[in-house]
Amino acid sequence: MVTIRLTRRGGKNQPFYHVVVTDKRKRQGGSSIEQVGFFNPRATGGEAKLRLDVARIEYWKGQGAEISDRVQSLVRGYRHQDSAATGGPAADAGKQASA
Repeated sequence: MVTIRLTRRGGKNQPFYHVVVTDKRKRQGGSSIEQVGFFNPRATGGEAKLRLDVARIEYWKGQGAEISDRVQSLVRGYRHQDSAATGGPAADAGKQASA
């Protein structure tokens, strides 16, 4: 079984997570099939807090990969942020309601 989950990297008190596709039976820090993004909860200034390859995540979900709860919430937030920034469907709905 394949799963999409977070793998912790970074030092003590400096968490940094990779979003990886891996075999569910592997340990958390073990080898992965593919890295599909990262999450930096301590990002400041111009640093990116979250970067995901949503197309690859959808591909792996289509192949039967399970997705962890935390990664699922990150993907939802990322999509919402992208649609608002690029004027996607969520941003258009707000414009139509005010017109």
